[in-house]
Amino acid sequence: MKKGSRGYRRLTLAMLFAGFSTFSLLYSVQPLLPLFAHEFRLSAEQSSLAISLATGPLAVAIVFAGLLSDRYGRRPLMVLAMFGAGLLTMLTGFAPGWHEVLALRLLTGIALAGMPAVAMAYVSEEIDPHSVGPAMGLYIAGSGVGGMAGRLGVSLLTELADWRWALVGVGLIGLVMAEAFRRLAPPSRRFIPRPVHPAAVFVSGKMLFRDRAMPLLYAEAFLLMGVFVTIYNYVGFRLIAAPFSLSHAAIGAIFLLYLLGSLSSTWFGGLAERKGRRLVFWIPTALLILGTAFTAAAWLPLVIVGIGVVTIGFFGAHSIASSWVGRRAREGRGQAAAFYLFFYYLGSSVLGSAGGIAWTRWAWNGVALYCGVLTLIALAIAARLATIPPLPLPEVTPPRPMGAD
Repeated sequence: MKKGSRGYRRLTLAMLFAGFSTFSLLYSVQPLLPLFAHEFRLSAEQSSLAISLATGPLAVAIVFAGLLSDRYGRRPLMVLAMFGAGLLTMLTGFAPGWHEVLALRLLTGIALAGMPAVAMAYVSEEIDPHSVGPAMGLYIAGSGVGGMAGRLGVSLLTELADWRWALVGVGLIGLVMAEAFRRLAPPSRRFIPRPVHPAAVFVSGKMLFRDRAMPLLYAEAFLLMGVFVTIYNYVGFRLIAAPFSLSHAAIGAIFLLYLLGSLSSTWFGGLAERKGRRLVFWIPTALLILGTAFTAAAWLPLVIVGIGVVTIGFFGAHSIASSWVGRRAREGRGQAAAFYLFFYYLGSSVLGSAGGIAWTRWAWNGVALYCGVLTLIALAIAARLATIPPLPLPEVTPPRPMGAD
């Protein structure tokens, strides 16, 4: 389907809801990390397990979700994932202790695995190649709005009631988004089921890693997500302490900066389509370095500006890289997207938790230095990607009849 058609509008709106739900459910506990540390007597890195124990299993489960989607279809798996994650988030609000919170967060991560990798494959298959970038940009824009709304909503509800009712509320909204997606997302018309054979999966994966660009894009996903999550994981610890001493609600308001990410993902996605991904990708990556440097300032307005620049850079880079993976994958798009998001969420889990060690030992200057080094490596990889020529556009497959999902 082409940009401007009725099917395109329905699909992009559905993907907006999908992105909103995924990030709001996955990262809604992020502003609660200092509260968890206080209530359950944890260190910063221990409290970050509420994030890492969702994103780590999600990273692994994504690979299997991609394989299942190649066999059974994209849309049904996405619907199931959204409903399951919403219900598990509601149950987290009733968890009696820290270990139960972690167990439910782990299950939430596994449930959400059916959404991100499959979403990239779904969009890449159903939409005209020239319109993939803007469509993925809207999905990521929904992720930005969802990430903002989930974190801000939890912060405000925690101030009014407590964190338990806040998570129940976010889970309920997730269920509403799941139903909206189910009603709007068109059935697949270009999906062709593929049998899942271990040998074929190995060969397909081997072919992906033979592509000169794919391993570099996977490395970028690992590094950039690690930087982004580290900044947002531990900035609350910094801002709640002296000399800033902000309230939970005030810290939650900082997540309004996610709106900048929503705008940048769409804008950079369109710019990359016009000018070329190889020529544009380094720009949002460089913005991450600039923003990280600003966060090390002692003046609160400059710290907030730095977080905003980091948000713009990350969402812009992710928008370009994710559509790049879908564009270069010729066979097994579900698996290609799954590998990308495996490294993406692995970066959130591994590098995000490691950032807690930097905070505990060297405070925010340690976090800023840690993120700066990771982003410099990502910028070097972006320079290498710029030297790799694009693949020719594939021939467009004729649409299949409606109801072929």
